[in-house]
Amino acid sequence: MKQSKKRGFIQLLATVLSNGYLIGFAQGKIYTGEQKFLCVPGLNCYSCPGAVGACPIGALQAVLGDRRYQFSYYIFGTLLLFSVLLGRVVCGFLCPFGFVQDLLHKIKCKKWKVPQKIDKPLRYLKYVMLVIPVILLPMVLTNAFGIAPPYFCKYVCPVGIFEGGIPLVSQNQSLQQMVGFLFGWKMLILITIVVLSVKIYRPFCKYVCPLGAFYGVFNRFSFYKMHVDAVRCDGCGACERACPMQVEVRSCINGTECIRCGKCKTVCHTQAISSGFEVLPEKRTTLESQ
Repeated sequence: MKQSKKRGFIQLLATVLSNGYLIGFAQGKIYTGEQKFLCVPGLNCYSCPGAVGACPIGALQAVLGDRRYQFSYYIFGTLLLFSVLLGRVVCGFLCPFGFVQDLLHKIKCKKWKVPQKIDKPLRYLKYVMLVIPVILLPMVLTNAFGIAPPYFCKYVCPVGIFEGGIPLVSQNQSLQQMVGFLFGWKMLILITIVVLSVKIYRPFCKYVCPLGAFYGVFNRFSFYKMHVDAVRCDGCGACERACPMQVEVRSCINGTECIRCGKCKTVCHTQAISSGFEVLPEKRTTLESQ
């Protein structure tokens, strides 16, 4: 099986497993069993009728925004576990919304290349999203009862309106009567991301996603790593031209932006690029170490 097809199958499987409560879509209700409190690896809305687990970003905001919880070792432990084991492999293989963006980008049309002077500073926006609406605002802006809304989920995240808002509103007349400005605002964000995803590869992952920002920090330290063999590499640059995330493969393959999609490995005619789990680093000659 080709690398792209294998990756697509894993993405589809991860999406189905994360949203396997199919009866929820028919009934317009969300699953509320005990399993719902377990976090899935990727960005996946808790309010999706099919969701069988919790979104790690949503769960993190929930515990930070409630004074009854001083610190959630479970949430941070789960995030750290996924981060240390996989890094942004989660983004490339296990995130349902990343899979949706991949499918949208397959639509044939003229693609946009974001100029580097715009692209580079925009990449830092996802870290701003992680620090401010996900972490700081729930801790600082609480109501009289010491509870804060999940600011990122409520006002920014398009996954919630895509997976939860649209299916639930379409099935519940009472919710249809409550639709207002916020629903319209989130729809505008979703439509913008959908249109951009057709023209630009994974714009949400590149510029907005706080979960990708969190995982990206651990890319260099995760057990799953990628390597470029300096002896085999002939410097042709095919890997960097093929990389949809515009990673500087030869100099920073384990940087924060690599989602481990494997396209660089596929196009490398000298087979200089390898990947896999590495608990104890091997001594090898790589371009990153030179």
